[in-house]
Amino acid sequence: MSQPVPSSSDAAHQPAADRPELSGFRTKPVSFVRRSGRLTDGQKRMWAQRHADYLIDVPRAIARTSVDPEFVLDAAAVFGRTAPLVVEIGSGLGDAVVDAATSDAQRDYLAVEVYQPGLAHTIARAERAGVAVGRKGLPNLRLVQANAAELLETTLPAGSVDELWVFFPDPWHKARHHKRRLVTGEFAALAARVLRPGGTLRLATDWAEYAEQMVEVLDANEDVANAHGPCGVAPRFERRVLTGFERKALRAGREITDLTYVRR
Repeated sequence: MSQPVPSSSDAAHQPAADRPELSGFRTKPVSFVRRSGRLTDGQKRMWAQRHADYLIDVPRAIARTSVDPEFVLDAAAVFGRTAPLVVEIGSGLGDAVVDAATSDAQRDYLAVEVYQPGLAHTIARAERAGVAVGRKGLPNLRLVQANAAELLETTLPAGSVDELWVFFPDPWHKARHHKRRLVTGEFAALAARVLRPGGTLRLATDWAEYAEQMVEVLDANEDVANAHGPCGVAPRFERRVLTGFERKALRAGREITDLTYVRR
């Protein structure tokens, strides 16, 4: 598998303390709480052996999940080819992205996740999937441990993404925490920035009030169109695998809402 290519920018390799433009970095709430989960012994071995083949070692700004704003991802260099790129934000344990990368070798997949145990689980899942189809791992899958907003704002080139997936982001259901929600008007603009014309944004949530917010902010953005008309919801995305999380939501009586938007 080809290895990630680091940024050529000199600024991206300077200490944050020597970068005055980063003095006001990350002044807005993020959509996650930074926590360190423990890896199992098996995950530690897998991480040591295989993480370099999957994980893109992005240069940091200040926070551990930040990305230096000078760094721009060269997907062709990272994957060793030019192919349509699908990005999943909040890939969790890798259910959807690994299944997609396994069954769709013609496209490249980038999984964005902040939690190391989730990344480790994704690598192990990818290795098993590769063995099942007679390959060593999944050469069309890469991972990045980073805050999604920064990735969308500066790391991914404009118009470089074929599809952007956001499945079951944290609903932050308490009113005082709504400011932490990922899908906002600002997110809509960032998603539109990275999608190619005709590219697709797919979302799913089990929280009805959050679904309403998603529709409100995305329908209001002039750069994306609701594929099912104003305020329309989509049928279940057939390539979104049914996860334990979704089953739990269904057992609790929560309805799943799928949304699809297309870049104008």
